[in-house]
Amino acid sequence: MNIADKYIQYVKEKTEAEPEKGWDKILLGFKANCLRTRYLPRKNLSKGYQKLEDMMMHLVADSLSHNKSYIWGNIFAPCELIHSFGLNTLSIECLSCYVAGFHLEDFFIDFAQSLGFAPTLCSYHKTFIGAVESGVVPPASYAVTTSLSCDGNLNTFRYLKKKNSVPFTLLDIPYTDDDASVAYLASQLENLVQDMEDHLGRKFNIETLKESLRIENETRKELLKFYELSKKHYYPGELISHLYLMMGTHLLMGTQKFLDLIRFMNQDIRTYPEFKGKRILWVHLIPYYQESLKHYFNTNEKYQLIASDIIIDFTDTLDPEDPFHSLARKLIKNVFNGSYDHKAETIGKMADWIKPDAVIHFCHWGCKQASGGSLLLKETMKSRNIPMLILDGDGVDQRNSHDGQIKTRLEAFLEMIEETKK
Repeated sequence: MNIADKYIQYVKEKTEAEPEKGWDKILLGFKANCLRTRYLPRKNLSKGYQKLEDMMMHLVADSLSHNKSYIWGNIFAPCELIHSFGLNTLSIECLSCYVAGFHLEDFFIDFAQSLGFAPTLCSYHKTFIGAVESGVVPPASYAVTTSLSCDGNLNTFRYLKKKNSVPFTLLDIPYTDDDASVAYLASQLENLVQDMEDHLGRKFNIETLKESLRIENETRKELLKFYELSKKHYYPGELISHLYLMMGTHLLMGTQKFLDLIRFMNQDIRTYPEFKGKRILWVHLIPYYQESLKHYFNTNEKYQLIASDIIIDFTDTLDPEDPFHSLARKLIKNVFNGSYDHKAETIGKMADWIKPDAVIHFCHWGCKQASGGSLLLKETMKSRNIPMLILDGDGVDQRNSHDGQIKTRLEAFLEMIEETKK
């Protein structure tokens, strides 16, 4: 057991014994990991993914070190608008993954269920609620969530408001992108600005928001270039690299430093050799800890994840001169908004562009949309002659992921796509 593993075990034991004293130890671990990613990056990763990991670790550690510098959100909260207040967004999904790095997810989930939360509730939400209610994670000063994708968002944030006095705004996302729906959501975004000014005592800067959207347009162009290059080059990364990229596109989109990173990755990937293995399009959440998946997709020249629907969930251009309507359209046209028929059709078009050798759909425990709609997506892929594997598991709670079953099904699937090519 190395020093990092010993510290993780120490923090887990101390936090479970005295939760109210665990936060400083967890935060110290985050800061120490920042030093590791900055000065001792993992050598098996490409330079771009090394820089990405360092950026995401610093986002979380630096934000949590200054309590007034961030707000809570879900992964689809409009980070561009929140940046215009000089604040970061830390999503509850992101924070759940980070505390799970100390193997505390089981303790927090059990704590939440002891309060009466149903076992069927999404484990990301239960991990976060348990972390706050146990006294480990201190409450934020404000929160923003959306109705998009997850039906647990409203109840989770409503509960945290009631129990911890964290004011929040729910953005109700319409299903259609007609003018009336866009205007309805744009009005909600304007009201969010006013509410944040009232609660936080900060002034909103619309020029900062406009500049953020200009940077976002450039970032998205560069990101699409990166995925074009990913089809041609082997670019060593890990499952967690794609989780970090998802964080970047949802928590740092519209920032100059994230744009600079994607530009660097586009330069760096050109220095790597041609990729001759199987290209995988990943759908839904990534269980970054799962051993069999790590074995096949961490820096493996035979199999490479070249894209994920949650990373490129919106691909249009925004109008910086009409920022509220632009952000409204972005939320409404997100691949996760609306019926699963819409999602299947959108991912089908994504596959036409990416041209993967196969698709893997991970059905996260507690996510009813993923489990209920996966067969629709499989039919969409079948019509394109693209093989698809459906895996069941849990993005956070390792007790809900059965490695033996995943290993058996994954290996059979990979063998099948190899034989199909022959």
